[in-house]
Amino acid sequence: MHGISTKTKEEIAAAYSSSPWWYDVRGFLILTFAYRSTLWAQVRFFGGNIRGRHLEVAIGTGTLYEFIHRWRRWKKLPEASVAGIDYALPMLAGAQRRFAKTPGIELQHADVAALPYDDNSFDSANIANAVHCFPDVDAGLRDVFRVLKPGGRLAANVLLYPRGPRPLRWLAQKIDDWGIRKGILYTPYQEEDIRQRLQAAGFLVEFEQISGNTYNVAATKPVVLEGQSA
Repeated sequence: MHGISTKTKEEIAAAYSSSPWWYDVRGFLILTFAYRSTLWAQVRFFGGNIRGRHLEVAIGTGTLYEFIHRWRRWKKLPEASVAGIDYALPMLAGAQRRFAKTPGIELQHADVAALPYDDNSFDSANIANAVHCFPDVDAGLRDVFRVLKPGGRLAANVLLYPRGPRPLRWLAQKIDDWGIRKGILYTPYQEEDIRQRLQAAGFLVEFEQISGNTYNVAATKPVVLEGQSA
């Protein structure tokens, strides 16, 4: 049976109180062996979703977003106004140091389930490598939906229960079990579960891809035309 953590969001935030450099090292291990994904696959997926005013949920130390930012500049993609949030203060402090001299990026301590932004504020949102640590993923998805503008697009990658060849499945399960014990992992998911949660929050799922133990998904907030009910 798959173990499920019962830790609170405060306990999970405390589990992320380690030094930013260690967060990045263990994040690389989780990405490579639990998600079975690559940095560049994520840079392309999330970097292509940013537009206008953008929300980066659980930005952590900002390591991934820095790669995304550089990739977008290399591709000469339009500049965006970025709001990055994280619930773990040590991780947020790392991002604040990283982007101290980068214009167009504002960082704030916030809970994804209670975002400090008005309705219909953002053109896009990313949730990168973070759904697995949300104690209440439904509340998080609902609030991201709330702050997106009609037509706004969410991109997320979700950690799935281990699959594939036995050695890789065994290694991923060991890392998942370790993450649950450490408090940095709430639970992996099944793709059908996340799809249903997105739809329940109001999203229209536009793109789905499973790679390794990763479910990449993009979904939009519907545009309600005049005369239609919301």
